[in-house]
Amino acid sequence: MASEQSTDRGGGGELGRFLRARRTRTSPDQVGLTVSTGLRRTPGLRREELATLSGISIDYYVRLERGKETRPSPSVLDAIARALRLDDAEHQHLRELATRAARYAPEPPPPPSRTVRPHLKLVLETLRPSPAYVISRSMDLLAWNPGGLALFAGLSDWPAAQRNIARYLFLHPTAPILFPDWDYQVRGCVARLRAQSGIDPDAPDLTDLVGELLLKSADFAGLWERYDVVGRKKTQKTFHHPQVGVLTLSGQSMHLEDTPGQRLGVYTAEPGTPDHDAMLLLDLNAPEPTAHPDMTAEQQRRTRS
Repeated sequence: MASEQSTDRGGGGELGRFLRARRTRTSPDQVGLTVSTGLRRTPGLRREELATLSGISIDYYVRLERGKETRPSPSVLDAIARALRLDDAEHQHLRELATRAARYAPEPPPPPSRTVRPHLKLVLETLRPSPAYVISRSMDLLAWNPGGLALFAGLSDWPAAQRNIARYLFLHPTAPILFPDWDYQVRGCVARLRAQSGIDPDAPDLTDLVGELLLKSADFAGLWERYDVVGRKKTQKTFHHPQVGVLTLSGQSMHLEDTPGQRLGVYTAEPGTPDHDAMLLLDLNAPEPTAHPDMTAEQQRRTRS
């Protein structure tokens, strides 16, 4: 049987890695195939089985997985997605990888700006006592209000340049204590990074972080190999915080206009509840951020009143 190792040929290599990862995680019985008893050397589906299910030639599928074929038609992608039982988000990711493979250029695009605009810093202050922050596509913390940093217990001990949500989840000793559902949180984190890296695999901000975590965290390396690209999101998140106790907050994350790659994250609680009291205490006890020059003394006074 041909080697399962794909060669990296620009964007086609990432498309091939995704196909191989999904194929090896799809069992024959999941797709209605009857196989003979005995040891199968290939985990999941064999290449020829997936090709047959998709209605394409084995040679064509092998070329796709090896990154040698970079222009599959929409109908071929749809057939493969049906054969692999991909959900809507995974199907869309497959299309995006194919689009990138077809137009791959060796020069990577410039990284997104890490500059947080002044009015967004004012927004963070206005949202207090709700913890809020702005993160990059690689989950670096770019700006925050006091509660937004204090919510991730111990993160303030790291230099500002090292403050990253993914790095915190996998490398900070407090993270598994802070999140009672740590396993769930890290799976979603890796899935988001996988999806982003698949679309822009040469971006230094992503490759540097992924390379660091692959070296330092066996948990991250294992999840990375799964190639999940869909992170299931909860509307509420519980924190076992060492300063304010247990609190459950509703989270919201949104893309910011005119700032590609940046997202605003906000946590809230109903006023009058113990969770809101704990959130307020977190904000009151957190160190004040250094005032930024675009805020006048009067603006700072108003946002804190």
